[in-house]
Amino acid sequence: MIELNTNYHTHSTYCDGKEPLPAFVTAAEKLHYTQLGFSSHAPVSFENDFGIKEEEIGTYCDEIEALQQQTPMLLLKSLECDFIPGYSKSFDTFRNEYHLDYIIGGVHLVLPEHRDGIWFIDGSKREIYDDGLARLFDHDIRRAVTRFWEQTFEMIETEHFEIIAHFDKIKMHNQHRFFEDDEPWYQMLADKALQLIKRHDLIVEVNTRGLYKKRCDAFYPSTTLLKKARKLDIPVIISSDAHKSEDLGQFCPEARDELLRCGYDHLAVFDPATRQFQY
Repeated sequence: MIELNTNYHTHSTYCDGKEPLPAFVTAAEKLHYTQLGFSSHAPVSFENDFGIKEEEIGTYCDEIEALQQQTPMLLLKSLECDFIPGYSKSFDTFRNEYHLDYIIGGVHLVLPEHRDGIWFIDGSKREIYDDGLARLFDHDIRRAVTRFWEQTFEMIETEHFEIIAHFDKIKMHNQHRFFEDDEPWYQMLADKALQLIKRHDLIVEVNTRGLYKKRCDAFYPSTTLLKKARKLDIPVIISSDAHKSEDLGQFCPEARDELLRCGYDHLAVFDPATRQFQY
Protein backbone atom coordinates (compact mmCIF):
# COMPACT_ATOMS: atom_id res chain seq x y z
CA MET A 1 0.00 0.00 0.00
CA ILE A 2 1.32 3.45 -0.91
CA GLU A 3 0.59 5.84 1.94
CA LEU A 4 1.04 9.59 1.43
CA ASN A 5 2.27 10.48 4.90
CA THR A 6 5.93 11.39 4.43
CA ASN A 7 8.00 14.07 2.72
CA TYR A 8 11.80 13.91 2.78
CA HIS A 9 12.61 16.85 0.48
CA THR A 10 11.77 20.17 2.16
CA HIS A 11 13.40 23.62 1.86
CA SER A 12 12.97 26.45 4.36
CA THR A 13 14.26 30.00 4.72
CA TYR A 14 17.64 28.56 5.72
CA CYS A 15 18.17 28.13 1.97
CA ASP A 16 15.89 29.07 -0.93
CA GLY A 17 12.64 28.08 0.77
CA LYS A 18 10.06 30.75 1.55
CA GLU A 19 8.92 29.85 5.08
CA PRO A 20 10.58 28.92 8.40
CA LEU A 21 10.76 25.35 9.66
CA PRO A 22 7.74 25.52 12.03
CA ALA A 23 5.40 26.42 9.17
CA PHE A 24 6.19 23.13 7.46
CA VAL A 25 5.70 21.18 10.69
CA THR A 26 2.26 22.73 11.16
CA ALA A 27 1.27 21.98 7.56
CA ALA A 28 2.57 18.41 7.79
CA GLU A 29 0.60 17.81 11.00
CA LYS A 30 -2.58 18.96 9.24
CA LEU A 31 -1.83 16.44 6.49
CA HIS A 32 -1.35 13.71 9.14
CA TYR A 33 2.22 13.07 8.11
CA THR A 34 4.22 10.63 10.19
CA GLN A 35 7.64 11.79 8.93
CA LEU A 36 9.01 15.08 7.62
CA GLY A 37 12.59 15.52 6.47
CA PHE A 38 14.21 18.93 6.12
CA SER A 39 16.80 19.12 3.33
CA SER A 40 18.33 22.56 2.87
CA HIS A 41 20.63 22.99 -0.11
CA ALA A 42 24.17 22.36 1.09
CA PRO A 43 26.78 25.12 0.78
CA VAL A 44 28.99 25.32 -2.31
CA SER A 45 32.21 27.27 -2.76
CA PHE A 46 30.85 30.25 -4.67
CA GLU A 47 28.36 33.03 -3.95
CA ASN A 48 24.78 31.96 -4.52
CA ASP A 49 21.24 32.60 -3.32
CA PHE A 50 20.07 29.00 -2.98
CA GLY A 51 22.29 27.27 -0.40
CA ILE A 52 22.37 27.39 3.37
CA LYS A 53 25.35 29.32 4.74
CA GLU A 54 27.85 26.92 6.26
CA GLU A 55 27.93 28.88 9.51
CA GLU A 56 24.15 28.40 9.82
CA ILE A 57 24.04 24.60 9.51
CA GLY A 58 24.54 24.12 13.25
CA THR A 59 21.63 26.46 14.02
CA TYR A 60 19.50 24.69 11.40
CA CYS A 61 20.17 21.31 13.02
CA ASP A 62 19.56 22.71 16.51
CA GLU A 63 16.18 24.10 15.45
CA ILE A 64 15.13 20.78 13.93
CA GLU A 65 16.12 19.02 17.15
CA ALA A 66 14.11 21.52 19.21
CA LEU A 67 11.07 20.99 16.99
CA GLN A 68 11.44 17.23 17.41
CA GLN A 69 10.43 17.71 21.05
CA GLN A 70 7.23 19.53 20.07
CA THR A 71 5.56 17.03 17.74
CA PRO A 72 4.90 13.28 17.65
CA MET A 73 5.86 13.35 13.99
CA LEU A 74 9.35 12.11 13.18
CA LEU A 75 11.44 15.10 12.03
CA LEU A 76 14.65 14.32 10.20
CA LYS A 77 17.83 16.28 9.46
CA SER A 78 19.18 16.24 5.94
CA LEU A 79 20.85 18.33 3.26
CA GLU A 80 20.34 18.28 -0.48
CA CYS A 81 23.93 18.19 -1.66
CA ASP A 82 24.92 19.47 -5.08
CA PHE A 83 27.59 17.50 -6.87
CA ILE A 84 29.88 19.93 -8.69
CA PRO A 85 33.43 18.56 -9.00
CA GLY A 86 35.88 21.13 -7.70
CA TYR A 87 33.17 23.28 -6.12
CA SER A 88 31.30 20.99 -3.70
CA LYS A 89 32.49 19.20 -0.59
CA SER A 90 32.27 15.47 -0.08
CA PHE A 91 28.75 14.62 1.02
CA ASP A 92 30.11 12.67 3.99
CA THR A 93 31.79 15.84 5.27
CA PHE A 94 28.34 17.20 6.05
CA ARG A 95 26.94 13.86 7.18
CA ASN A 96 29.65 13.29 9.73
CA GLU A 97 29.98 16.82 11.06
CA TYR A 98 26.25 17.43 11.53
CA HIS A 99 25.03 13.87 12.20
CA LEU A 100 22.55 13.95 9.36
CA ASP A 101 19.90 11.26 9.06
CA TYR A 102 20.27 10.99 5.29
CA ILE A 103 21.48 12.93 2.25
CA ILE A 104 19.78 13.80 -1.02
CA GLY A 105 22.19 14.06 -3.94
CA GLY A 106 21.49 16.06 -7.05
CA VAL A 107 22.94 17.84 -10.08
CA HIS A 108 21.62 21.36 -10.63
CA LEU A 109 24.78 22.91 -12.12
CA VAL A 110 26.71 21.29 -14.94
CA LEU A 111 30.41 21.77 -15.68
CA PRO A 112 31.32 21.84 -19.37
CA GLU A 113 34.44 20.12 -20.60
CA HIS A 114 37.41 22.33 -21.51
CA ARG A 115 35.62 25.60 -20.81
CA ASP A 116 35.18 27.83 -17.77
CA GLY A 117 31.70 28.38 -16.41
CA ILE A 118 28.77 26.48 -14.94
CA TRP A 119 25.47 25.68 -16.65
CA PHE A 120 22.55 26.25 -14.27
CA ILE A 121 19.77 23.89 -15.40
CA ASP A 122 17.31 24.63 -12.56
CA GLY A 123 15.49 27.69 -11.28
CA SER A 124 12.53 29.59 -12.66
CA LYS A 125 14.15 31.30 -15.65
CA ARG A 126 14.32 29.34 -18.87
CA GLU A 127 16.51 31.99 -20.44
CA ILE A 128 19.35 31.11 -18.04
CA TYR A 129 19.23 27.52 -19.30
CA ASP A 130 19.22 28.72 -22.90
CA ASP A 131 22.08 31.17 -22.32
CA GLY A 132 24.26 28.47 -20.75
CA LEU A 133 23.52 26.07 -23.58
CA ALA A 134 24.61 28.70 -26.11
CA ARG A 135 27.59 30.12 -24.22
CA LEU A 136 29.10 26.95 -22.76
CA PHE A 137 28.05 24.28 -25.27
CA ASP A 138 27.67 26.22 -28.54
CA HIS A 139 23.98 25.22 -28.72
CA ASP A 140 24.97 21.53 -28.86
CA ILE A 141 22.17 20.07 -26.75
CA ARG A 142 23.37 16.49 -27.05
CA ARG A 143 26.82 17.40 -25.76
CA ALA A 144 25.33 19.49 -22.96
CA VAL A 145 22.84 16.84 -21.84
CA THR A 146 25.54 14.17 -22.00
CA ARG A 147 27.63 16.27 -19.60
CA PHE A 148 24.68 16.41 -17.19
CA TRP A 149 24.39 12.63 -17.23
CA GLU A 150 28.15 12.12 -16.94
CA GLN A 151 28.19 14.35 -13.86
CA THR A 152 25.28 12.33 -12.47
CA PHE A 153 27.18 9.10 -13.08
CA GLU A 154 30.22 10.48 -11.26
CA MET A 155 28.10 11.58 -8.30
CA ILE A 156 26.55 8.13 -7.95
CA GLU A 157 29.91 6.39 -8.18
CA THR A 158 31.91 8.65 -5.87
CA GLU A 159 29.56 10.01 -3.19
CA HIS A 160 27.69 8.39 -0.28
CA PHE A 161 24.01 9.35 -0.17
CA GLU A 162 20.59 7.74 0.10
CA ILE A 163 18.21 9.54 -2.29
CA ILE A 164 18.84 10.80 -5.80
CA ALA A 165 16.93 14.00 -6.48
CA HIS A 166 14.83 14.58 -9.63
CA PHE A 167 17.40 12.67 -11.61
CA ASP A 168 16.10 13.56 -15.08
CA LYS A 169 15.56 17.25 -14.32
CA ILE A 170 17.65 18.17 -17.35
CA LYS A 171 14.36 17.96 -19.27
CA MET A 172 12.65 20.75 -17.30
CA HIS A 173 13.67 23.85 -19.27
CA ASN A 174 14.05 21.87 -22.47
CA GLN A 175 10.24 21.68 -22.70
CA HIS A 176 10.39 19.55 -25.86
CA ARG A 177 12.34 22.23 -27.74
CA PHE A 178 15.82 20.75 -28.28
CA PHE A 179 15.36 17.01 -27.67
CA GLU A 180 12.74 14.44 -26.73
CA ASP A 181 13.45 12.14 -23.84
CA ASP A 182 12.44 9.05 -25.83
CA GLU A 183 15.33 9.54 -28.26
CA PRO A 184 17.67 6.51 -28.21
CA TRP A 185 20.80 8.45 -27.26
CA TYR A 186 19.00 10.02 -24.29
CA GLN A 187 17.46 6.76 -23.13
CA MET A 188 20.88 5.10 -23.28
CA LEU A 189 22.27 7.69 -20.86
CA ALA A 190 19.26 7.44 -18.55
CA ASP A 191 19.49 3.65 -18.61
CA LYS A 192 23.11 3.84 -17.46
CA ALA A 193 22.03 6.09 -14.58
CA LEU A 194 19.39 3.55 -13.54
CA GLN A 195 21.92 0.73 -13.62
CA LEU A 196 24.26 2.73 -11.39
CA ILE A 197 21.40 3.67 -9.05
CA LYS A 198 20.59 -0.02 -8.68
CA ARG A 199 24.23 -1.00 -8.17
CA HIS A 200 24.70 1.62 -5.45
CA ASP A 201 21.39 0.86 -3.73
CA LEU A 202 19.93 4.36 -4.02
CA ILE A 203 16.33 5.51 -3.66
CA VAL A 204 14.73 7.37 -6.56
CA GLU A 205 12.44 10.22 -5.61
CA VAL A 206 9.32 10.84 -7.66
CA ASN A 207 9.44 14.62 -7.57
CA THR A 208 6.20 16.53 -8.18
CA ARG A 209 7.52 20.11 -8.21
CA GLY A 210 7.74 20.50 -11.97
CA LEU A 211 4.03 19.79 -12.30
CA TYR A 212 2.65 22.06 -9.61
CA LYS A 213 5.03 24.87 -10.59
CA LYS A 214 3.96 24.34 -14.23
CA ARG A 215 7.56 24.07 -15.40
CA CYS A 216 7.30 20.51 -16.67
CA ASP A 217 4.52 18.30 -18.00
CA ALA A 218 5.70 15.15 -16.22
CA PHE A 219 7.12 13.91 -12.96
CA TYR A 220 10.83 13.56 -12.39
CA PRO A 221 11.57 10.86 -13.42
CA SER A 222 9.35 10.18 -16.42
CA THR A 223 6.90 7.31 -16.64
CA THR A 224 9.26 5.48 -19.01
CA LEU A 225 12.09 5.66 -16.48
CA LEU A 226 9.81 4.71 -13.57
CA LYS A 227 8.76 1.57 -15.42
CA LYS A 228 12.40 0.70 -15.98
CA ALA A 229 13.18 1.41 -12.32
CA ARG A 230 10.40 -0.96 -11.26
CA LYS A 231 11.83 -3.73 -13.44
CA LEU A 232 15.16 -3.19 -11.67
CA ASP A 233 13.38 -3.22 -8.28
CA ILE A 234 14.72 0.23 -7.40
CA PRO A 235 13.01 1.70 -4.30
CA VAL A 236 11.14 5.00 -4.55
CA ILE A 237 9.72 7.81 -2.45
CA ILE A 238 7.25 10.55 -3.41
CA SER A 239 8.52 14.06 -2.80
CA SER A 240 6.91 17.45 -3.23
CA ASP A 241 10.30 19.24 -3.02
CA ALA A 242 8.47 21.83 -0.92
CA HIS A 243 9.69 25.43 -0.75
CA LYS A 244 6.47 26.69 0.86
CA SER A 245 4.30 24.87 3.37
CA GLU A 246 1.41 24.80 0.90
CA ASP A 247 3.61 22.77 -1.48
CA LEU A 248 3.47 19.73 0.80
CA GLY A 249 1.37 17.04 -0.82
CA GLN A 250 1.00 18.83 -4.14
CA PHE A 251 0.41 16.28 -6.94
CA CYS A 252 1.33 13.45 -4.58
CA PRO A 253 -1.93 11.52 -5.14
CA GLU A 254 -1.22 11.70 -8.86
CA ALA A 255 2.31 10.44 -8.24
CA ARG A 256 0.93 7.54 -6.22
CA ASP A 257 -1.40 6.63 -9.07
CA GLU A 258 1.49 6.79 -11.52
CA LEU A 259 3.58 4.48 -9.36
CA LEU A 260 0.73 2.00 -9.07
CA ARG A 261 0.43 1.96 -12.87
CA CYS A 262 4.17 1.31 -13.08
CA GLY A 263 3.86 -1.69 -10.75
CA TYR A 264 4.96 -0.24 -7.42
CA ASP A 265 2.97 -1.10 -4.29
CA HIS A 266 4.97 0.58 -1.52
CA LEU A 267 7.44 3.39 -0.79
CA ALA A 268 10.75 3.43 1.03
CA VAL A 269 10.36 4.69 4.61
CA PHE A 270 12.94 5.86 7.14
CA ASP A 271 13.23 3.46 10.08
CA PRO A 272 14.19 5.33 13.28
CA ALA A 273 15.32 2.11 14.95
CA THR A 274 18.01 1.34 12.38
CA ARG A 275 18.51 4.96 11.20
CA GLN A 276 18.15 3.71 7.63
CA PHE A 277 15.52 3.58 4.94
CA GLN A 278 13.60 0.33 4.67
CA TYR A 279 12.37 -0.81 1.28
